[in-house]
Amino acid sequence: MLTMIDPNKSRRASLAVFALLYLGYGISYIDRSAIALSLVAIGNELHLGAAALGFVMSTFYISYAAMQIPGGWIADRWGSKKVIVVSVAFWSLFTLMTGLAWSLASLIAIRFIFGLGEGGFPGAAVKGVTESCAREDRPKMSALLMSSNYVGSFIAPLAIAPLILCLGWRHAFFVAGGVGLVFALFYLFAVKDTPQKRDSAGRSTTIDGAATLALLKMPLMWKILLTWFGMGIVNKGLDAWMPAYLLTERHLDLKAVSMLTPLPFVAASVSTALGGWILTRWFDGREKWLMAACCALSGVFLYEMYTAQTVTGVIAYQSIVYFFKSFVFAGVFALPTKFLPQRLIGTGAGMVNFGGQVAGFVAPAAIGLLVSSTGNYNAVFGFLIVATALASITSLSIRLSPEAEADLGAAEEA
Repeated sequence: MLTMIDPNKSRRASLAVFALLYLGYGISYIDRSAIALSLVAIGNELHLGAAALGFVMSTFYISYAAMQIPGGWIADRWGSKKVIVVSVAFWSLFTLMTGLAWSLASLIAIRFIFGLGEGGFPGAAVKGVTESCAREDRPKMSALLMSSNYVGSFIAPLAIAPLILCLGWRHAFFVAGGVGLVFALFYLFAVKDTPQKRDSAGRSTTIDGAATLALLKMPLMWKILLTWFGMGIVNKGLDAWMPAYLLTERHLDLKAVSMLTPLPFVAASVSTALGGWILTRWFDGREKWLMAACCALSGVFLYEMYTAQTVTGVIAYQSIVYFFKSFVFAGVFALPTKFLPQRLIGTGAGMVNFGGQVAGFVAPAAIGLLVSSTGNYNAVFGFLIVATALASITSLSIRLSPEAEADLGAAEEA
């Protein structure tokens, strides 16, 4: 008989919930990465060009971005578990259905609905982690949760590429979707709902309209969002197009790509896991300086990646880019958990991730158009470097102050 995990009862139970959420986030990135690894095969079978494939990649991010804030808000309002279970089941079903696509229109429709399903997960996952940890641990644990994105991206080529080679791209999606459905069912029965908390007067401390409006009006949150939008261009652009770049520009085969593509994600997972701890340990109150420097260094090493003469050089410099950009990734998710009250964590996380997912729509489509119009990737790297400059400038405008939460509280009461 399965014993339910109650995150409120013990540290061990809280770590078990964290481990499940970490695994769930990893599965989401494996499912998401499958389309990038299948891009060339899908294009060949369905006779689609680079611009069409770029739009297929971007379609997911339209709906995924649209669900970030609503998904986080629902988790704040009714608890994280319901959103997590429904979200995982929904995206897993449409991962499976991607393997049934027969045309460009069907691919676009399936990927759009896929994004709606997965869009509620990030805010709910961050909410789920912070529901069971002390306030001072929230930045570290939230950043550590984000490292699962890169662990999933690391595992994806190792898991999905052999499936594509052995079974074909369609069956690879069937397997990936089936794994997600099993996970959703397990989480449903293994984890208890977190009870709704009340203040000393017996009033609910869940999010309401006034709190939501106050959060959406915070300039600080928009600066964090815009910083991640700029670095999200780099993040989503490279995630989506690096396999195709290595296959077409560097003339590797899929087996070689599946072995090389995961390497930068190792660097990214390490820096993301360390990011929250480093920010709170050595850059408390000075987070913007670390984030701005990492944005700028990402741009420098993007240029080195572009001018590298060997595939080894490309992968080495990409790994360094991922290392620095992932400090920013950790920072933008750790910062809101530092100053937002618990009842706004899900919505705040969704708001930040909204910026990254808008970038997820812009970057793959823009890169596809640039490749189609120029026939190469020269302009692509210029586009990515400009995005790092935008993020660096925006991050320098971020200023945390002790008054931030007080201002938010006053706005809620107005």
